[in-house]
Amino acid sequence: MQIQFCGAARSVTGTQHLLNINGKRLLLDCGLYQGRRDESYQRNQQFLFDPASVDAMILSHAHIDHSGNIPNLVKSGFDGNIFCTGPTMSLCNVMLQDSALIQERDAQFLNKRLVKKGEMPRQPLYTITDAQRCMNNFVSINYNRPFDPVPGVRATLLNAGHILGSAMLKLDITEDGRTIKIGFTGDLGRVNLPIIEDPDQITEVDYLISECTYGNRLHDPIEEIQEKLTTTIEHAVKENGKIIIPAFSVERTQEIIYHLNLLYEKKKVPAMPIFVDSPMAVNVTEVFKVYPNYYDEEAKKLLDGGDNPFSFDNLKYIRKLDESKNLNYYNKPCIIISASGMCEAGRILHHLANNIENPATTILVVGYMAENTLGRKIIDGAEKVRILGEEYAVRARVVKINSFSGHADQKDLLKFLQKVGRSTQIYLVHGEDSQLLPFAELLRSDGFESVLAPKMGEIFNV
Repeated sequence: MQIQFCGAARSVTGTQHLLNINGKRLLLDCGLYQGRRDESYQRNQQFLFDPASVDAMILSHAHIDHSGNIPNLVKSGFDGNIFCTGPTMSLCNVMLQDSALIQERDAQFLNKRLVKKGEMPRQPLYTITDAQRCMNNFVSINYNRPFDPVPGVRATLLNAGHILGSAMLKLDITEDGRTIKIGFTGDLGRVNLPIIEDPDQITEVDYLISECTYGNRLHDPIEEIQEKLTTTIEHAVKENGKIIIPAFSVERTQEIIYHLNLLYEKKKVPAMPIFVDSPMAVNVTEVFKVYPNYYDEEAKKLLDGGDNPFSFDNLKYIRKLDESKNLNYYNKPCIIISASGMCEAGRILHHLANNIENPATTILVVGYMAENTLGRKIIDGAEKVRILGEEYAVRARVVKINSFSGHADQKDLLKFLQKVGRSTQIYLVHGEDSQLLPFAELLRSDGFESVLAPKMGEIFNV
């Protein structure tokens, strides 16, 4: 038995872990690598394995860094089942087509320049048709319902508490007369996140593949979100400025709406228009409405009381491009929530381009920004940034709320892993070196017997 780490090894994007078991190949996640355009294109185009040789796949959740290369996987020859929860399947149906649209538009934009230079045009990584076709491979599985993805493997999905439908994975594997238990955290969530239930706990595994996105950081308490949102809104009203929020269309946008609804209902902030300017976020919110059985008790009580947290006065969902463009001429205080969350594509780029040089504007960062992304450059204090090929001075006020993160922080991870057991072999993934390496040392000092930090492409015998 072997585990090969084919993505999110010493980085946070492009999760892909390949297990070779009983002569069969089982892939855990198939995410897009996100970073510099040319590097991303090459890495996403070329798998470290033959997709046609993979027998089945299990998907932890719908975020693009975990699911985004599935259309390319299927296009390249994979024809097995993709097991995941119902919400994950529904979200992927929306997100992968949106990702394909971005791939196609990026290729069109880039090809205009390439043609002028006399160079060969670039094909999109995959198309909308590819994204639609790959959904035929999806099979939905409920939490805590064991299934057999390949012979000799009994798999169970557990609630990861990260986004709607996100799952951890426990594998009971029989090979050559021995039984081995392997766990995979996917992206581990936090206790007391709004809307969704708290994470389950993995126990009694011999090996665990664990994320450590924030292995060297502590989040601000979730309870501070509304206080900081209130302060930010009051400042924007005073300055007569806009609040621009780059947000992932899945979970983060819905969390922000949820908190703003509570603030408005309690009359803690001045009423101002909230525009959700992302067709995908609008579609994703519709998916959220379909799965109330995945909500936590607080969110269920709101619904039972007739209060839909995703629909209230002053909240407007924008689909049409013309309506999005009209926001450029809106000169009153407002909140614009738009994708992508790392400011790498989508309508958020146009809102930044039109507002980043205005000192009255607030750019409110509510999520993780990977290295080399536009979002990371903004929060790192860059004086100038390039947006859609043009250079802009960063004059807007930049505010970050760390409380919003859907990832477990160092304290959460340590508590979770201690319950897994210090004798478990730990493979740390989905973390930059600044987070991963200190966390590995913390685990070793806490008595964990074996903690490894796999490199890209590295193979381990189990």
